[in-house]
Amino acid sequence: MLAAEFAIAAYSKATGWSSQAAYMTSHGMTMITPLLGAALAIEAVGSSVSSPGVKARGAAAIMFVYLGIVSIRLHDFWNLANPIAAGGAQTQFFKNVGIMGGLLMIAVYGPGRWALAGRNTP
Repeated sequence: MLAAEFAIAAYSKATGWSSQAAYMTSHGMTMITPLLGAALAIEAVGSSVSSPGVKARGAAAIMFVYLGIVSIRLHDFWNLANPIAAGGAQTQFFKNVGIMGGLLMIAVYGPGRWALAGRNTP
């Protein structure tokens, strides 16, 4: 279920590259093309390998760090004067913190017994 959020985000980046780039630019970021490309790769590869449990611990650790950086850099509600914008950014920030908690659990404990990787299937 965590992987679904990243798969959707990767799809949004792939299909809405210019709007994603504009959002990053509006937050004062530079080197947009390589950063956006890295974000797309992390989200696409991370969701595709962690979903079945293949390399889930490493993928979850990378996505945990990535999401922490994104949350602080792009959802900085503490810097916004407009209460509506600040409220939306705060919601996104704490949603990401919750997802980070799930990613950290996978990174530490592994994908669990329901993971497809490592199963002996006929």
